[in-house]
Amino acid sequence: MELFNSALGKNITFVHPKFFIIGGLTGIPNITFYYVFLFFVYIVSVVGNTVVMAVIYLDHNLRTPKYIAVFNLAFVDLTALIPKLLDTFLFDRRYIVYEACLSYMFFVFFFGGVQSWTLVTMAYDRLIAICFPLRYHSIVTKTSITSMLLFIWLVTLSLTTLVVGLINRLSFCDSVVVKSFFCDHGPIYRLACNDPSLNIIMANVVVSIGVFIPLIFIACTYVCISIALSKIASGEERLKALKTCTSHLILVAILFLPFVVTNIAVWTSYIHPNARIINSTLTHTIPALINPIVYALKTEEVMNAVKKLWKINNISSPLCKRNNVSNTVTKW
Repeated sequence: MELFNSALGKNITFVHPKFFIIGGLTGIPNITFYYVFLFFVYIVSVVGNTVVMAVIYLDHNLRTPKYIAVFNLAFVDLTALIPKLLDTFLFDRRYIVYEACLSYMFFVFFFGGVQSWTLVTMAYDRLIAICFPLRYHSIVTKTSITSMLLFIWLVTLSLTTLVVGLINRLSFCDSVVVKSFFCDHGPIYRLACNDPSLNIIMANVVVSIGVFIPLIFIACTYVCISIALSKIASGEERLKALKTCTSHLILVAILFLPFVVTNIAVWTSYIHPNARIINSTLTHTIPALINPIVYALKTEEVMNAVKKLWKINNISSPLCKRNNVSNTVTKW
């Protein structure tokens, strides 16, 4: 329970529960197999994103503006919510302290927003590379991309802090069961006893800024890219330029389409809560699995860097062994 002064100078009591209960994914047969699947998704995504980050860090040729954005995306993907999800459902720890619930909500929303706008940054990189190839290295620099990413982090941090902080103005005097797989904003403000109008407005703002506006920006960049490609006479050159965008397009489709389709289904027809929750969990987890695969197997620069680092490691290992043998002989 917390006391706040209203604009009229009156004391208003806000009732906050000690804990919430995560009430999603109930009544599904053989759901344990799904949790095992999510566990393997998490392991592979952590290993894959760590490898991508290590390769970019170790290979100086990959320290370019494009791969600064890729590194940022891989770092954000490491903060997946699967461990907490598994802890909640697999070990039946559905009770979560009020403050921990808000922290959980903050990190999910924050890293989701950073992920969306990082894809916008990568779309901007492809736009300049294809539409203004001669000016690419003067426009897309390490400084410009780093500044864009830093701006994204700061704005997303501020907006997420505001949205999550506004939960504190709500009173919860009835149910504390959150009908989702994590401390989601919408299912929580719907439990409030007082007016959640401001929370609803901010939820719409966050969805617009975190999903729809990035998607519109990305769509506009690819319209411009398509126009630029149509002016290229050679079909082979058009195909070569288009191939540089395939990895990014795959990531955009995987991240945005499930979310958009699910929300359209919710708005236009009935969708079972468990179906919506399962789709949401996949939307939050599968991109982290696919991102390193796309940029490791579909990108020639990364594969060349991996091969080069592998060769260096294989060459250095015998040398180290020989040096160790020589040092041992010298000591004797």
